Amino acid sequence: MASLASLLTEVRACVLCAEHLPLGPRPVVQIHPLARVLIAGQAPGRKVHETGVPFNDASGDRLRSWLGISREVFYDAKQIAILPMGFCFPGTSKSGDLPPRSECAPAWREALLSRLKGLQLTLVIGQYAQEYHLPNDGASLTQTVQAWRKNWPHTVPLPHPSPRNNLWLRRNPWFEEELVPILRTRVSEVLTHDG
Repeated sequence: MASLASLLTEVRACVLCAEHLPLGPRPVVQIHPLARVLIAGQAPGRKVHETGVPFNDASGDRLRSWLGISREVFYDAKQIAILPMGFCFPGTSKSGDLPPRSECAPAWREALLSRLKGLQLTLVIGQYAQEYHLPNDGASLTQTVQAWRKNWPHTVPLPHPSPRNNLWLRRNPWFEEELVPILRTRVSEVLTHDG
């Protein structure tokens, strides 16, 4: 088995879907074997592509607020791993960013996930990540998030924290009233306690 460093070198040099990427490849991941929390997201947005820093945008601000953690903790790879379903910005459509490229997860996901030996909590953000991590026989994103207790305390489905989801958040006030406070407590427990 290749070392994590050599695997990351391969990931960062990936050009599997380069011809389909409007801004070209720029894989954005954060991983360390000691990470206790995995954020399984969708794909980097344009701003993240430009900076190369995951969740370095309004979505990240909201996500960090939901989790109750600082930027310093969020960007500490020994605590938080960030592996989107697609590692590169896929481009945009009329209604927002395109879905993650389908080539990425089969090529890299299992090899990277297998390196996370200390993982205690997986946050599964958005429809595409939920379809991969929480196969649910056609349940909607809302139904999947509402059923968060099903895989608690190890896996938690979340809506995407994008400002484009403000309407969903208004229609589902239970999410921020009920789940977010419990989630903050769980994240704090995982990051501050052994085992």
